[in-house]
Amino acid sequence: MTTKPTTPERRVVTLNEAAVLLRISRGSAYQAARTREIPTIRIGRRLLVPLAALERMLTGDTARG
Repeated sequence: MTTKPTTPERRVVTLNEAAVLLRISRGSAYQAARTREIPTIRIGRRLLVPLAALERMLTGDTARG
């Protein structure tokens, strides 16, 4: 019996993917990232949104952890 390799769970999404999840426009997502309403990590030219931080933001939990 062989086992199928597992794909690691995603821990970040692109800012465009976050916009889709939040049901806001791409422009609104970039504006929110500039004003730090959406937490982002910049790697090179890419803006990534940590899913854990996005979840905390959506639940209103402002504590960092």
